[in-house]
Amino acid sequence: MTTLERRYRRLLLAYPRQYRVAHGDELLDVLLDSAAPGQSSPVLKEAWGLLRGGVRTRITNQATGSAWADGLHLGITAVSAANLAALLPYTGSLPLWTLLSVLALLSVMRGWVWPALALTFATGVKAFAIAGGWTILDLTLLPVYPSALTDRPLFETSSPVVVAVGYGVALAGLAVLIWRRHRPRVRSWWWFAAALAAAWAGPSWLSEDTWFPISLSKMAVEVLALGLAVAGAYLARDPRWALAAGIYLLVTSGDLGLHADQLTRQHLAYWGVLVVLTLATAFAPYRQRKHCLD
Repeated sequence: MTTLERRYRRLLLAYPRQYRVAHGDELLDVLLDSAAPGQSSPVLKEAWGLLRGGVRTRITNQATGSAWADGLHLGITAVSAANLAALLPYTGSLPLWTLLSVLALLSVMRGWVWPALALTFATGVKAFAIAGGWTILDLTLLPVYPSALTDRPLFETSSPVVVAVGYGVALAGLAVLIWRRHRPRVRSWWWFAAALAAAWAGPSWLSEDTWFPISLSKMAVEVLALGLAVAGAYLARDPRWALAAGIYLLVTSGDLGLHADQLTRQHLAYWGVLVVLTLATAFAPYRQRKHCLD
């Protein structure tokens, strides 16, 4: 294998495996035949084209099957990752419930709907009890202090209603998938990385004395995820990402609504960014094509 062929093969990794199996050799032959004598590296335009084409193919390959069911499952995955992120800093105090939350997200990601429903329900009941100060399922000392990632007690700035909404939305979505007998697709392992990044309080975007802080790391995860959703909706012309973004926005807005009398301009700007990106996912699939004039 020549150096040029090896480098082309690395660029072709941008494409999904199924695409490479079906068309990889043919595409590689075309690239090698069009290369200049003695060429050892792809030209910049070719490399960029392969990377862009690979990403586009990966995105469009996601737009298969039922749009509403896949969008619903994607939204449930995002909400489950957020639920896990809320518990991760308290692993030392709540090891069992954090583990169950990890397993709940894993079940959602793998498309194991019944186990996901049971695990989400159990974790949700416990989280609801902690937020309300009640003893359910086992004895837990309140408040629950963090062992890492943040410095605030669990659900200090939340309420039982907001916690119930987060878990209730996930449970309702899973119930719909079970009712319609839809087997969800397997999701990326990157959702665990997203949950870990969102769990870190990190540098706060607001002043330290703010009662309802928002960390820059959580904002970065949300903006990146919604930005990818906009790209997916734009390239695939598919509404599934809009449904998923709308589900996540609904849950996030509950937290902001709880602190309506304490919100600053920065809070509103943060919420505005989420709304704009969510609306973009809704309108992107219906963009007009450019028509060339003869």
